Amino acid sequence: MPLAKITEYAKLVRLSHTLFALPFALASMLAAANGLPSAKVFLLILACMFAARNGAMAFNRLADARFDSLNPRTASRHLPAGRLSKNGVIVFIVLNGVAFVFFAWLLNPFAFYCSLPLFLFLLSYSLWKRFSSLSHFMLGFAIGASPLGAWIAVRGEPSIFPIMLGIILAFWMAGFDIIYASQDMESDKALGLHSIPAKFGIEKSMRISLFCHITMLLLATVTGIYWNLGLPWLISFAVISIALLYVHLFRKSNDLDCMNRDFFLANIAISFLVLLGLGTSIFIGDTNAFIP
Repeated sequence: MPLAKITEYAKLVRLSHTLFALPFALASMLAAANGLPSAKVFLLILACMFAARNGAMAFNRLADARFDSLNPRTASRHLPAGRLSKNGVIVFIVLNGVAFVFFAWLLNPFAFYCSLPLFLFLLSYSLWKRFSSLSHFMLGFAIGASPLGAWIAVRGEPSIFPIMLGIILAFWMAGFDIIYASQDMESDKALGLHSIPAKFGIEKSMRISLFCHITMLLLATVTGIYWNLGLPWLISFAVISIALLYVHLFRKSNDLDCMNRDFFLANIAISFLVLLGLGTSIFIGDTNAFIP
């Protein structure tokens, strides 16, 4: 495949957005292994994350191609603009799905048994906005599956802690997606698509987003206390609280483009603070909650 075409597929799935979920998955991996896992497990987790996200994002672009063509903001995307073909994107999705299942098979039996249902679940979030404004939360929980997946990759069984970590991530991402969707409020209304901004308007949607992020912070605090994650975890979320308070309440501009940019940057920072907080707690021996 020519380099130019590979670049187009990388842009299609917006590889930079992998930074949202990957640190949460790596934090869960560190907790499951109580440190660093083997190089094989680490690389397979990265490969699974890469394949799952590529497939889900490409399916989102495929499923939304008709709507994107009618929305001025998204009409220049790859499928509406004809830079990639639908058949090519379908092949790309299938290849990533096969790769995801194969990498899971290399990890352990339980990961393999879960892989295909999980991949189909990840694809399904793209369809929710056709019939429910809860689509933001479906996206959140689809991305929030990554910590549980990383845990299963290491230990071969589920646990409550990665589920809690996934719920924290889900509320963070849902709140962000509500803000992101505010750009398409009028288009969603015209096309009959469901979103919280289309249903409640911008002002109420911003309050719902704030509620999601407050819930995320409360759950993170409870998680830190219950699992004795120590001072690094609490410091990380104190910094996150300050950042969210600024972006939601004290930022000077109400311009939606600026707000989305700020939350995109906050997204990356928050993900890495979670990884730093939990990783530090584990490596300095602040918690022994995850020792097998």
